[in-house]
Amino acid sequence: MNEVKASMAGSVWKIVVSQGDSVNDGDDIVILESMKMEIPIPAEKSGTIKELKVSEGDFVNEGDTIAIIE
Repeated sequence: MNEVKASMAGSVWKIVVSQGDSVNDGDDIVILESMKMEIPIPAEKSGTIKELKVSEGDFVNEGDTIAIIE
C-alpha cells in the first residue's frame, strides 16, 4: 500500500482518477491549485486507487494524504 501525499499546500482543483482505477508510476492523481499555479500530483508507483482522501475544492497542507494506491 502506498500513500500519495501533497507536495505543497493548495486547493484540490481537479481529481483526475476515480476509486478502482489502475494507475502507472507518474500518472497524475489530482491537480492542486496554489498561488494561481496548477500543480499535478503523480502516483509514485503503479497499482489501483484504493481510496481517494480528498474532494474537489478541499484544501490540503503539504504532506496530507491524497490517495492510497494498492
